[in-house]
Amino acid sequence: MDKKNIKQIVKEHYAEIAMKNGTDCCSNSCGCGDKTTNEQIAKSIGYSDQEIRTVSESNLGLGCGNPTGMGKIKEGDVVLDLGSGAGFDCFLAAEKVGKSGRVIGVDMTQEMIIKANENAKKFDYNNVEFRLGDIENLPVESNSIDVIISNCVINLAPNKSKVFQEAFRVLKKGGKSYISDIVLLENISEEQKEDVDLIAGCVGGALLKDDYLRIINETGFEVKILSEDKDISKRQYQGIPLESLKVEAIK
Repeated sequence: MDKKNIKQIVKEHYAEIAMKNGTDCCSNSCGCGDKTTNEQIAKSIGYSDQEIRTVSESNLGLGCGNPTGMGKIKEGDVVLDLGSGAGFDCFLAAEKVGKSGRVIGVDMTQEMIIKANENAKKFDYNNVEFRLGDIENLPVESNSIDVIISNCVINLAPNKSKVFQEAFRVLKKGGKSYISDIVLLENISEEQKEDVDLIAGCVGGALLKDDYLRIINETGFEVKILSEDKDISKRQYQGIPLESLKVEAIK
């Protein structure tokens, strides 16, 4: 499928989720399945009750891990969230960086940016900003970021190599990325790759695990696998051969 068509499918799908607040969109945790609540999904992928209560309006049940929980974010850091949605992970990161730090969220969907800005204003997060942009062409200065986080988003990008090249560009030397993403454990059919629901649901455009890791390595990152959640396939993806892969990538 044409890359422009893929991006349009993703934009329209997540715009609808933003407007419906993550409910009744066949959207929870990127998978199409039962109507599990956003809170239940957040717990199942590693968020604590306290984290879920932090700006609960921003938890749309769209992740496959908890990058702020596994990420070594410290006070004063500048953090970038690739595919920030309604701002959930950004607000959790903001608590860690404090007033001396800063968090930038980038999302390609205008409706998500609007929702995230509303949440930031409502809950007085002055150290967070949201930028409309494509993670394949980040609106961020080179060598300006201490930590990158991303939660179940890179699989949606048609050009994953460009995403990691951009991440490498904007990170400071020694900067770290903490990424949770869906990867395939076996090839899926061409029909599945062209399926609109599976494309928007983080499966149709996902790479095989080894290919995903190879791209990160070839970009220049030092990569460490932090954990792998294979059970997510049964919980939320109807048994499709995939997993949620959590990695640390250091520049």
